[in-house]
Amino acid sequence: MALVERHDDNGLAILSLNRPDALNALSPALFVELRAHIDAIAEATDQVGCVILCGNGRAFSAGNDLKAIQAGEVAPSRHFQAETLDAIEALPQPVIAAVQGHCYTGSLELALACDLLVAADDARFADTHGKWGMSPTWGMSQRLPRRVGLLKAKEIMFSGRVVGGEEAARIGLANACVPRDDLMAQTIAMARGFLENSWFTLRADKMLVNKGLNYTLADGLRFERENSPGRGPDLEQRLKNFGR
Repeated sequence: MALVERHDDNGLAILSLNRPDALNALSPALFVELRAHIDAIAEATDQVGCVILCGNGRAFSAGNDLKAIQAGEVAPSRHFQAETLDAIEALPQPVIAAVQGHCYTGSLELALACDLLVAADDARFADTHGKWGMSPTWGMSQRLPRRVGLLKAKEIMFSGRVVGGEEAARIGLANACVPRDDLMAQTIAMARGFLENSWFTLRADKMLVNKGLNYTLADGLRFERENSPGRGPDLEQRLKNFGR
């Protein structure tokens, strides 16, 4: 049984965490499969314009697989999981996380590596590093403050409290909170809306925004001017279709 399933449909790649009986706990073996899919999608910009990351069953993911840790299961390298999250963030294509049920700690870090997030009304987000006497290495301390702001991120991390789907949308952790039964339909609709636009522009926008965050405003503006890819190969055809 595949631990991560991939389904492609007309430019959209859907990656589904597939350990529903274990609430899609993030074992090293699951990460190996996820990384293989991410690496393949990165090379398929002509076939894939947008990606959805979701979880099969009741939860997106309950987080890092503590049973696998106890059993001595290890990833291929020391920072393999964190580097896999970096690879998701670095994908040329936009990535949307569709989150229902539990999204705790490592799985919250996984969701934060995605560009956008749609939460079901039963979604539950939390950083429980403190519950186990652990500290983040998969990006929580960097991505959560950039997503929700410094004060809110510290409060969520220090307390370990659960953030529901509605609050997640209110504080900017999620783009939207939708009924559980509508989660995938609305996430797919968002992705389809993106795919109607130029895939060239989608990739350029993501690259410029993400890399621009490494600079001050003045340097970021200079970076955009010097690194914008310019006109896409579909510009002329889109102009011809304008108004038709």
